Amino acid sequence: MKKPDTALFDLLLATTLVSLLAGLALAQPAAPEASSSAPKVDLSRRDLGMRARTLAPGVWVVEGANADFSPANGCNIINTGFIATGSGVLVINTGTSRLQGEQLRALIARTTAEPVRRVIHLNLHPDYFLGNQGFADVPRAATATTRAGIAREAAAYEANLYRLCGDWMAGTETLAPDETLTPPPSGTPWQPWPDTSAQAAPTAPKARFELRELQGHTASDLVLIDRQSGVAFVGGLVFAQRVPTTPHARLADWLRSLDELEALGLQTVVPSHGPVHAGNAGLQATRRYLRWLDQHFARAAAQGLDMNELLRAPVPPEFAGWAAFGTEYLRNIAHLYPAYEQAVLAAPRR
Repeated sequence: MKKPDTALFDLLLATTLVSLLAGLALAQPAAPEASSSAPKVDLSRRDLGMRARTLAPGVWVVEGANADFSPANGCNIINTGFIATGSGVLVINTGTSRLQGEQLRALIARTTAEPVRRVIHLNLHPDYFLGNQGFADVPRAATATTRAGIAREAAAYEANLYRLCGDWMAGTETLAPDETLTPPPSGTPWQPWPDTSAQAAPTAPKARFELRELQGHTASDLVLIDRQSGVAFVGGLVFAQRVPTTPHARLADWLRSLDELEALGLQTVVPSHGPVHAGNAGLQATRRYLRWLDQHFARAAAQGLDMNELLRAPVPPEFAGWAAFGTEYLRNIAHLYPAYEQAVLAAPRR
């Protein structure tokens, strides 16, 4: 049987399992309140309220709501960022909609006089690239695997997000990455663009950045490390105080990638979802969740539980209290549990 596109599968899932969500909400603790650092959305003015927060000189994060897609948060749930290098601005991800991309571009112009020179996308998920219309005049780069995934799933992403986000998506059409990123060998400096000036600025990128391609959250997960500031944009490999999304997940690969990240001794970590934090706290929490999920699903499948029964099984309070639990845990079950059931069915009988 051919596996459906994951974005379309999410759309079908949302319409067929809504009653289970209601039951889950009653059975589990309430999600935490929005952080005070969340953007202040003005629905009447269609203003996403994005702010650039300085993490180090020339390095900014633009925080999204630590929540699921909702009209109340403008469907801005991703942490984007930008870095002024001295020879131009590097932008990390562009958001969920045309409006978000345009407002991000305007925010960058208000924050630094340097021109935007390049956008990079850390994986194929829609909130990483559907803001590209705000950056139509600059190169937009992703790995070959991510570019192929965007080409495959973009139409379904658009349909699903128009349904979830309504008018916030007005005018949004996929503007795909137009350059292919090939990260250098691990530990090797990465140049975001060639230095063609006769007298390079002293803060030009040179050996400043490291770009690594890992996997597990998706088939291609980029991590951008700014050696000068110690800030690392880790994409979807780390979730902070939020249930991870899993439409493309391979847990064993993801756990190996987390081990590799931990060995790097990261200083300031910018996850795509959840609060910016120091050190490995978010990484370790993500690992705890993925390990629990794997063991929980394996036990449930061995016991013959179906999805409805699994959904009502107890969840550790730490995870049940994370943001987006009421929707993302349901999706975790739908995305991943069938493989555990199939493994039990395929095992030789004794």
